[in-house]
Amino acid sequence: MTMNAQKKKTLIVGATAKAGRYANLAAYRLLQHGHTIELLGSREGDIEGHPIRTGEPDLQGIDTVTMYVGPQNQPKLYEYIKRLKPKRVIFNPGAENPEFDKQLRAEGVETIEACTLVMLSVGTY
Repeated sequence: MTMNAQKKKTLIVGATAKAGRYANLAAYRLLQHGHTIELLGSREGDIEGHPIRTGEPDLQGIDTVTMYVGPQNQPKLYEYIKRLKPKRVIFNPGAENPEFDKQLRAEGVETIEACTLVMLSVGTY
């Protein structure tokens, strides 16, 4: 197995260009670990040359979606995220959502309540 086969194309939902925010930190850490990132946020911007998109961009090959938006802001994203057919969705602290979790599991998507940053640092990403 090549090193690249383990890398996961990740969509960061709630991406922001604001330094110090967890979603911003996650983007940098994912890149440091060699993962490909896509960024979805409420405002357009840029992280290390990767555009932060808004709306529902047409994305392909997403392995992991890591959620940095609170459950109150997730319902409008349910159908979009399901259409991306990710293998797994990570609900970071503050983004836990039992309703969406249940919908994703029903579609065969693995769901994890964890911190992306911690997963990267301990090698469980």
